[in-house]
Amino acid sequence: MKLQLLVMTKLSRLIQILKQEWWWAKMMMTPVYRKGGRNMNNVMAIINNALNESFLEQLTSHRSLASVPFAARYRLIDFPLSNLVNSGVTNVGILLQTKYRSLMDHIGFGKAWDLDRKKNGLFLLPPSHIYQANTPYKGDLQNFYSNLEYIEKSNQEYVIITSPNVAANIDYRDAFNYHLENNNDITIMYKKINNFRPNTQYSVINTDDNDRVIDMQVDPHQKDYKKVSLQRYIMKKDLLLAIIDSCVSKGKWDFVKNAIIGNLDSLKVYGYPFHSYATIINSINGYYKSNLEILKPSVWQDIFLKNGPIYTKPKDEAPTAYKNGARAQNILAANGCLIEGAVENSVLFRGVKVARGAVVKNSIIMQKSELGKNAHLENVILDKDVKITANKSLKGDINLPMIVAKNTSI
Repeated sequence: MKLQLLVMTKLSRLIQILKQEWWWAKMMMTPVYRKGGRNMNNVMAIINNALNESFLEQLTSHRSLASVPFAARYRLIDFPLSNLVNSGVTNVGILLQTKYRSLMDHIGFGKAWDLDRKKNGLFLLPPSHIYQANTPYKGDLQNFYSNLEYIEKSNQEYVIITSPNVAANIDYRDAFNYHLENNNDITIMYKKINNFRPNTQYSVINTDDNDRVIDMQVDPHQKDYKKVSLQRYIMKKDLLLAIIDSCVSKGKWDFVKNAIIGNLDSLKVYGYPFHSYATIINSINGYYKSNLEILKPSVWQDIFLKNGPIYTKPKDEAPTAYKNGARAQNILAANGCLIEGAVENSVLFRGVKVARGAVVKNSIIMQKSELGKNAHLENVILDKDVKITANKSLKGDINLPMIVAKNTSI
């Protein structure tokens, strides 16, 4: 009798727990309870890939900034796309400029990010010269202006404008709540940093005690401000349209300098701090150091796990194979690699082969590159499909890595 009573008691308790779990699951699925308490269905996004790419010229000579490989199996575009989708934004437009074939091949219809939808989804926004041939390029606002119809016809009331050259794991919901509750005209996400990378461009802001932006500078020589813009802006769609119209009608074509900085005095522009890891890739040195920083477990967890996964185009390949005698220490290797030599403190993309006796240190080896027997690399970036033959040695500086162009054979 006691055993029967005990079983009934435990069964009753289990049913109660299951009911509670079901209730919580139901609440978590409703827009009211989601983190931030706001429904992000009323927010669209534009990823501005019509940027000056000269700071990564050796890596963007044949690809756009958004499709630059990063962190073993990703492209830079994967980060803003994943952040937006994880935050509940399902209408995303990407402004294109040049060399976008590899980008289009990578993102396709947006299936990897659940953006292949009948309603909303992913939109590739053609560059201005598609509409007006032989028109000289004046600035990124020209691309916004050429795609006004997309912006106007979108059903959302608010817009988030991002760029592909910031790798971070951002949940926009808290920032959007702050934007609404503070009744801002524009909200700029920023990160406070103390050590600036050399030869790297930054847009810095200065705020008052309430985080209102009182000054903003693009790549100043003297960096007196420590708050760095993450190039994430939140505003009403109607305000964006009005700013574009005002700037273009006055012959002003730069989004940051004219649309944002030019309106600091007339609009209520506030900053929103981001406290997790974020890296701004505005130089070769920044790209190189950012890849190597991913090797730190705390950084890896921050950027790939904290606010949801980072999605990318899937490829079906076997796991990396480590042959007898191979040595690997503090590396990030994607699938399909074959390692017979020694790899230390390096990032290897898909399909890389390191032959027996080869040594790789502090280097970034992109997709399907091969190192012959007894080759030696240190502080080097190999672009895709590079072949380093046996017994060759390449060495760059830790602050100025050597770059070998795509399809090169040495």
